[in-house]
Order: sequence, then structure tokens, then C-alpha cells
Amino acid sequence: MKLAEALDDRASFRRFCGFAANEATPERTAFVRFRRLLVAHALDRTLFETVTMQLKAKAVTVKTGTLVDATIIAYASEDDVDARWVKHKGKRAVHGFKAHVGADADTALVEEVSITSANINDGKAGPDALPDNPGEVFADSAYRGNYFRDAVRVRTKGGIPRIVATGMWGRDEAETLRKLHEWNQPIHRVRGRIEKIFGTWKRCYGLRRMRWRGLAKAAVQVHLTAIAYNLKRTMNILSVSA
Repeated sequence: MKLAEALDDRASFRRFCGFAANEATPERTAFVRFRRLLVAHALDRTLFETVTMQLKAKAVTVKTGTLVDATIIAYASEDDVDARWVKHKGKRAVHGFKAHVGADADTALVEEVSITSANINDGKAGPDALPDNPGEVFADSAYRGNYFRDAVRVRTKGGIPRIVATGMWGRDEAETLRKLHEWNQPIHRVRGRIEKIFGTWKRCYGLRRMRWRGLAKAAVQVHLTAIAYNLKRTMNILSVSA
């Protein structure tokens, strides 16, 4: 396991994990047992929420909005009974899971995460990715419909849905297209920030594929990735404001 190797090799990792220079570090099997305990007691979400709450307190900002979106994460083995196939127009079919994410629109800190099979509709799972008091909620057209809109307005106590529209009614085509563009353009500009989060997860944190079998273990992998990302993101925010 790379973490065990890094603890033996890098002083920065040892300091972060609280090991003295001459102290023995756990073997690979210790981390495997730790992961199993996280799964068995469903503590990965609690760990994510606790760390994120502490980080948000450090990176103090005024809450103005929330980005909501989902990303598909493939699983190498097709015999995972919890994974599912999904096919989007113009793209190849993928077998795996989906991470539904709610992130702060200003700091890009991930606030909520929900993990499902890949075939679950974004709009149906989207409410589970909404934090409390989300402000304006920016989402793409997959979140159209009353189910998600009602969750934004009611469950989060007054959130404001800002969802990409695919069409508008109007008698004059040119005028209607202009209004559609005016509605969608500012949403696209803000909502696009969440794509950078997914890109960082997959490019820098190894989340292009799920490494562990089953939905519960997939949730652990995503939650641990979100924690690592939030730690790094908070360090960047604090370094800029210092």
C-alpha cells in the first residue's frame, strides 16, 4: 500500500500522521483492517463530516451558493453486484458507481457526498448532496424537475434553484433563444467550477476507478478522497488569505 510506503519514506507524511522520526509505522495490513472497520461501522461519512466541519471553520467565508453535480467512477470488475451499467449519448457505456457532490460555490470545498450505483438518476439522488442552507444551487439540466427543485426550496429551508434550462416558451424564436442564453450563461459560468473538483479527484487522487468491491467500500474511497481534497484546498485558501 502506497500510504505505508510513504510513511516509511517521507518525513512530511510521518509528521502529518503524528509519528516520531524513530517510531515504527503500521504495516500494510493495519490500514486494511482500519478500512474494514470504517466500512463495518459506517464511520467514513462521520469522518468526512467531522473533518469538513473543522476545515470550513478555518476557511471562513460568507455562504452564497452551492454547486451540485455527479461524476461516474468505473469499476474494473463487472461482477460487482452493487455496480451498474450506464450509457450517455455519445459516450461509451460505463460499469461502476456515481458520486453525487455538493460543493461551496466560492471556496470549492466539498460539503456533501452521496454514492450510488452508476445508473441512478442525478435529479433523484441530488437532494442527498445538498448541504444545509445552500443559498443558490447551481446545477445542469439533469436536475430539472420538481423533485430536485422542491428539495432545494423546502428541505434546505429556502434554497434557490439555478438549473440549466433546455428550452423556453415564446412566440418569437430569436427573443426566446436570447432569454434562454441569458438564463443559462451565468449558471454555466458558476456550475463549471465543480468539474475542476472531479478532474482533481481523478487526475491527482486516483479516483478514475474504484479499487474496492461493493457500494459501502466505494463510499469509503470517495469519502477519503473528498477529505484529502478538502485538506489540500483549505491549505490553498489559507495561504492566499495569509
